Amino acid sequence: MTERMQVDYLLTCEADEDADAKARGIALEQTVELPDDCVPDAIRERLVGRVERLDPLPDRRFHCTISFDSALFGGELTQLLNTLFGNISLKDGILLTDIRWPDSVLDTFGGPAHGMDGIRRMTGVPRNQGLLCTALKPVGLSAHALAERAYAFARGGMDIIKDDHGVANQVDAPFAERLAACQEAVTRANAETGGNSLYFPNVTAPWPVLEERLQAAKDAGCQGVLISPWLTGLDAMRWARDHFGLALMAHPALTGSHFRAEHGISPELLLGDLFRLAGADASIYPNTGGRFGFGLATCEAINHRLRYTLGGLPAAAPVPGGGMDAARARGWLDQYGTDTILLIGGSLYQQGDLTAATETLRTAIGRG
Repeated sequence: MTERMQVDYLLTCEADEDADAKARGIALEQTVELPDDCVPDAIRERLVGRVERLDPLPDRRFHCTISFDSALFGGELTQLLNTLFGNISLKDGILLTDIRWPDSVLDTFGGPAHGMDGIRRMTGVPRNQGLLCTALKPVGLSAHALAERAYAFARGGMDIIKDDHGVANQVDAPFAERLAACQEAVTRANAETGGNSLYFPNVTAPWPVLEERLQAAKDAGCQGVLISPWLTGLDAMRWARDHFGLALMAHPALTGSHFRAEHGISPELLLGDLFRLAGADASIYPNTGGRFGFGLATCEAINHRLRYTLGGLPAAAPVPGGGMDAARARGWLDQYGTDTILLIGGSLYQQGDLTAATETLRTAIGRG
């Protein structure tokens, strides 16, 4: 007998909408996609979603729990996503807020290969210290110029130097040329300083270019990569985990379309549980107070989802970024804890000397 997965939705009903009908409609739409009287009794009992609870809230909102038989997913992450929010993503007033994951589902999809602890081992940063990350930018620089920046950051002791997510395979810095130049620059800086900086190239690409870039990164000696799983397809990240052994830092590009107040998927569930389940060792999200609109409570919720006990899945690393000020770095580690990777870019570039700026940042967080 398969386990049932409990899924919570926040329903917002218009004046002419019946909450019970809306909930039952979701249960049918996400499974058999037929009117109830067209469903054979045996299939209804076994596979149609069950409305387990429907509790009224203020302003015509309702807390709804629907359970789904895990046999519906067929062991495929694509079908899991389709069951959770496939057709109903085209409707309105339905917000996916929480999931109680059966152990069988967690075991099937596996989660991070390395997690926060693995990234610590790669960088050599002990558990009582936070980690630092920056991005090579802007798009339009040559591979040589980006490598010079990578070298400067590594000389200052930056833990992870990743490509900016918008730096891909443009003519100014083609992927293969940039990969070789930046990895060589970081390796050279490490040899000179005795440091252990890592370069994570952006491998996000269409299939089969994604496979080529992952293999090239591994062959070049990289220990991790940047990937935007909502662009490649979430299951592509799980495939990358299983075939290349690299640490995967997930970027949230394109996910914001889901983060509406009344319809979509909650940020902590998408950037936390779903990214972690699919193999993200680290998940980037826009920190509060930066260029984007997340509040502190949302950031804290994402952190929790990346770290909380989830079967036997390793904890993943929260990576707050998006306009973070280097001057506030110590405060963010105090707020979020040392099992955090701070992604800081623009405020380091504004200081001019990237090596000195990185050294100052390390000192500010107690790692000078």
